[in-house]
Parts: sequence; structure tokens; C-alpha cells
Amino acid sequence: MNDWWKKATVYEIYPRSFKDTNNDGIGDIQGIIEKLDYLENLGIDLLWVTPMYVSPQHDNGYDISDYYAIDPLYGTMEDFDRLIQVAKKRNIYLMMDMVLNHTSIEHKWFKESRKSKDNPYRDYYFWKDLKPDGSAPNNWTSRFGGSAWKYDEKTEQAYLHLFDETQADLNWENENVRNECYKILDFWAKKGIKGFRLDVVNLLSKTPGLPDDPVLGPTGDGRTHNVDGPKIHEYLHAMNQEVFKSMQLVTVGEMSSSTPEQCLLYSQEEREELSMIFSFHHMKSDYKGKAKWTNEPFSLEKLKASQSLFQEKMHKGKGWNALFYSNHDQPRALSRFADDRMYRQESAKLLAITLFGQQGTTFIYQGEEIGMTNAYFSSIDDYKDTESLAAYEELIASGFSEREALIILQQKSRDNARTPMQWDNSIYKGFSTREPWLRINPDEISAEKEMSDENSVFYTYQRLIAYRKKYPIFTEGSYRALDAENKELFIYERLYNEEKLLIISNFSNKNIHYKMPADYREPHRINILESNYGRENLSATLELKPYESLLLFRE
Repeated sequence: MNDWWKKATVYEIYPRSFKDTNNDGIGDIQGIIEKLDYLENLGIDLLWVTPMYVSPQHDNGYDISDYYAIDPLYGTMEDFDRLIQVAKKRNIYLMMDMVLNHTSIEHKWFKESRKSKDNPYRDYYFWKDLKPDGSAPNNWTSRFGGSAWKYDEKTEQAYLHLFDETQADLNWENENVRNECYKILDFWAKKGIKGFRLDVVNLLSKTPGLPDDPVLGPTGDGRTHNVDGPKIHEYLHAMNQEVFKSMQLVTVGEMSSSTPEQCLLYSQEEREELSMIFSFHHMKSDYKGKAKWTNEPFSLEKLKASQSLFQEKMHKGKGWNALFYSNHDQPRALSRFADDRMYRQESAKLLAITLFGQQGTTFIYQGEEIGMTNAYFSSIDDYKDTESLAAYEELIASGFSEREALIILQQKSRDNARTPMQWDNSIYKGFSTREPWLRINPDEISAEKEMSDENSVFYTYQRLIAYRKKYPIFTEGSYRALDAENKELFIYERLYNEEKLLIISNFSNKNIHYKMPADYREPHRINILESNYGRENLSATLELKPYESLLLFRE
């Protein structure tokens, strides 16, 4: 069936940190191949691999200088072709990460565009004169801090970069740019991959003329004119018709700041744009005043409200969600939303159960299945992430102490998720035989240890993946939030024909009494599919233990 991906589970690999086989401290393609048996055992269907194209690595590969070549850091094109082949033998398919909003300034298009104002490639990017007072062409800011414009003295204009200044935004109004991007997608699709994860794809269309953003404050960064722009749906539909549809590809679009209503439009099947969307609304549950770089406690109320809103709207409008709590751009959810110390295993299982019970395609980020935690680096020297380093400088400049700024980075830095995968408990955790590019977590967590314990987080994920393939209710069922105002419990129900699922999760470190809904007070009719405490019996009133989570099925 064409929508097989609705029952699938995607595993995200950040290749730089997954497995190093040539002992240079950086993960590689051969390392992914080496661990395919592990991934097959877990039960995943798709591998989303973050960019491995040739890149100066200012943003760890999201600054692409050659879309048609594998960066030697990771191996060769022959290695990549072999990865596709050997993964396919295990019924695992590749989803490539593709960045079409911007290129590296080392890309040949940008180098040409920089030569002169009348160069044929000039219009591949956004070049603008400074304002008469010498300020930037507009008030947009980079997602990594500072102005979104970089002045070029040679041609006396500035270019737009919504991210790092080494990542210049492409001008999708230019038909040549669109056609070049179709060729890139087609090239990789013909190699046998099954899909694309499209980085910040909702930023492709900008308001003509690039006017100032009228909004002030943390969200007044230009997104009024560069998120969900006037031609974005036209561009995505054309991309679908040119490549995605004919190649039967699975596509997931990263939606930076899109509304639930827009996310629905991107993913409705009849519109022929994207298979599913990645929304970050629920990941702002620990933002203060919509600002990321803040020391703000996690709010379960915000998480529930956001996820429930998307669940209800997507189901009603026949859109499709990508379900995730962690990825390479987010800190570890275990450290962020639960307890990674006293109740690490229980918390990791709770997050898995809470997520996997919802409607959408499930995503696991490497290490999530073994309960890896944040790095908690205590020195700024240990951080490598461009965004984190820029945030640290801005925090210090705005009056925060070094200690306060580091506490915020310990909570929010992307480097928390990028520490090397922990395969065993040897000196470098089995990732490499030499010191890795990023410090490794100094704990005892490892895949080897998890797999030797039948009650581990790993086997919880393995079972959850299998349930989603076995029971149609996971894919087809409607969603209903229960006890929505409760500040400690996340409870929801899924309904499909006569079947029901009930998910109960205690996001607190204390025992809580919960009166079961009427339909679940006949224990002989209820199957406990999953319990992170190994609960075998139910009663009309449950005493939920700290971070206890239950997945109940009623036929």
C-alpha cells in the first residue's frame, strides 16, 4: 500500500555521532552499515540520515557546498550505495535529509553570484542594497542570532541568511533555482532511497520585496514574511509532481513556526504536497515568553495542550503528523521533560509510551531507545554547536553570568543530543577507539547493557514499534484528551470502531491516585499492552507510581 509509512517507525541517525569505523573520532557510513543488525532488531523501517553531502561543516552538514557528492568525512558514494543495498535486505529504507532553503557560501552557485551584480547566478540568492543609513536591508534576524544580512564589500550589497552567515538563502522565485533543486532530488531518488526529510522547507517562499517584520519581541525575527510564504504551497505541489509522486517517496517537512492550520494543508493527501509534517509547537513547553534560551521549568500543561491540539486537528482534517520528542536539533527529551536521574528508565519508557500511543508516524532519535541523557557540559569549551555558541555570547552580553548561561545551555543546547552514541562501556563507549569530535557522556548507559536486560528501555521501544504494525487503532483511531486540566497526568484515549486505547502517564515524582474511566473498570476486558513498572493487575482506582505509564487496549 502507498501509505505503508503510516505504520512505520523512523530512526534518525546523526552520522557524525553514530559509529566511527576509521578511528578519526567522527562517525561514518561504514559505522551505519555495521549497526544495521541492531536497527533491524529494534524493528525500524526507515533511516533518516542527517546531511552527509560535501560541506565546510560550519553547521555540521546543513551548509551544503555540493549536493551531488558524499563528504569524505563520512566515506564514499560507493559506501552510500552499499548502505542502501544492505539496508534494503533487512527491509530498512533510507530517508535523506535535504536542505533546499539555503546553500553554503562555498557552493559554486554562491561563489558565482558573489563575483558581480550582473552575474547570471546573482538572482539565485537574495542580494540587497543597505538602507541609506547603512543599516541592513530589513529588520529580520538570523535564527542563530544577529542580523539575517551579511554585507559583501566587493559587490557592495548584503545577502540574506536566515541561519548562519555561511548559509545563504536561495531565491525560489527564480525558476532556475527550482529546476536545479528538482534535479538534486531526482538524482538521489534514482539511487533507491525511499524518502526525504526536508529541512526548514516552509521557509522557501518569502514575501516579495522582503519588507520589515512588523512584530516586535522574540518572534519578530522576520517570520511574518518568511514562514509559510505566499507561494509555499505552489512550490511544494510542484516538487511533489516533479519528483515525489512518480518515485513514490515518503516526505516529511520541517515546519519552523507554522500554525496547526498550515501544517494540515501541507500534509493533506489530496493536496499532493508532503506525506507528513514535523511541528515544534510541543517542543516549546519549556520556553519562557516564546523564547528558547531561558531557564524555564517544563510545563506538562503546555505539552498536553499542544499535542492534543495537533492530534485533533490532524485527525479531523486528514493530515499526518511526525511524532517525536527528540532529534538532532533538540536536547534529550528524557532530561527535559522527565527525570533522568532517580527514574531514568521509568521516565524513558513513559515518554515512549506517551508518544507511541498517538496518531502519526513515530520517530526515534539515536540513543533515545537506550535512555541517553543530556550532556550537562560544565565548560563553554566543550560546546561545538554554532547556535549554542552564539546564544552563549548573546546571554553574556545581555547580563547573564557565565554560570547562568551555562545552565541554560545544559538545558537547551543541541549538543546535548549530539554526543556520540553509547554502544558499550569501553573508554569511548564503543563509538571510536580515539577521542570523539564531541565529548562523550560520562555515565554507564550503553546499548550493550540495555540489550542484556529484558526489562530495558530498548525492548519497550521494540514492542511499541510492533504494536503499531499489529493494531490498526494506532494508525486509524481518533484522539480524545482526558482530564486535560490535570497538571501531573497526561491521559488520552484512542477510538476505532469498537476498540479503545487508553494511555495514562504520570509526569511527576510522586504517587498519584487516579480513578479509571467507566469503560476501563472491567479488568477482564482490558489488555495491558505496556507498563513501565510491569503492572499486571488493574483496579477501579489506581495508585500511579512516580513516572508510571500504562498503555491499555480494550477490544
